[in-house]
Amino acid sequence: MKREIGSLDSGRKDWQIMEEKQRIIQELVPGRQITLAHIIANPDSVLYEKLGLNPAAEYSRSAIGVLTVSPAETAIIMADIAMKSSGAELGFVDRFSGSVIVTGTVSQVEAAIEAILLYVEGTLGYTVCGITRT
Repeated sequence: MKREIGSLDSGRKDWQIMEEKQRIIQELVPGRQITLAHIIANPDSVLYEKLGLNPAAEYSRSAIGVLTVSPAETAIIMADIAMKSSGAELGFVDRFSGSVIVTGTVSQVEAAIEAILLYVEGTLGYTVCGITRT
């Protein structure tokens, strides 16, 4: 969208065309929900590196699980459930963004994510999404 504005600089033309800038404000409203539950089977070692995971130790494990939740503090509970419910290891947890990453074999990661979804839906009353895979 373009509009004409007056110039305050006397050395410039009286009118100039300027792009109107829009500002977008994103806001998260905690809705007690898991919005992403995804399993990446057989990821490339580059993905481990980009995520800050140790590819030498974890690449052979063959799966990465990614979850997001709101409210974000629930990520702490999810991380605990993931570690206790299977042999999966915690790759990352962020209580501010609500992100959890678990690593392990495909079956370990799947068991961890299923346990998380069952608990938060059944016990905490959250809305959960289905598990997706690549």
